[in-house]
Amino acid sequence: MNPFKTLTARVVALPNENVDTDQIIPARFLKAINKEGMGKNLFSDWRYDAAGNPKPDFVLNQPNAQGAQILLAGDNFGCGSSREHAVWALTAFGFRVVISTSVADIFRSNALKNGLLPIVVDKETHRDLFDLVEEIPHVELKIDVAAQTLTLPDGRAVPFALDPFSKTCLLEGVDELGYLLTRKDTISQFEAKAI
Repeated sequence: MNPFKTLTARVVALPNENVDTDQIIPARFLKAINKEGMGKNLFSDWRYDAAGNPKPDFVLNQPNAQGAQILLAGDNFGCGSSREHAVWALTAFGFRVVISTSVADIFRSNALKNGLLPIVVDKETHRDLFDLVEEIPHVELKIDVAAQTLTLPDGRAVPFALDPFSKTCLLEGVDELGYLLTRKDTISQFEAKAI
């Protein structure tokens, strides 16, 4: 993973509520054991018709979505099964952040372990963000992980919650195993004293 300190990026709005992991990445794509190619299957049943052609009216198929790194989602995003592939598909497409009023717990855990930052905002901010994206389709938001703020173009900074361990991992660009490996010397010293 790459360190995640700050990000200024465009937003794609997907207002659907209760988006479960089977909608994010359909079960038929779960045979993969690595992240390669997952981005093309993100929201596959919504993005493509029966012949595999992109549906022009789906938000990720529109030119504005290309290069966007922030997904503004409806309430209860990532519910359903615990499949980590859903996060893999989102990050392979290029998303670094998902913003919603609520994110399923298992999805949140999988996201943070894979460098995808789930940000939960209040309903008023959520509504303001959707209005902003509709008004300014190429709008950019700034995310500061260290400060735990989401900054709107007008300068309004919205704080978000993030546990200290996940914050450290994001800032250092490591997963749980990577975090332990960076502390290998400290662990070895402790083990040597314990013997």
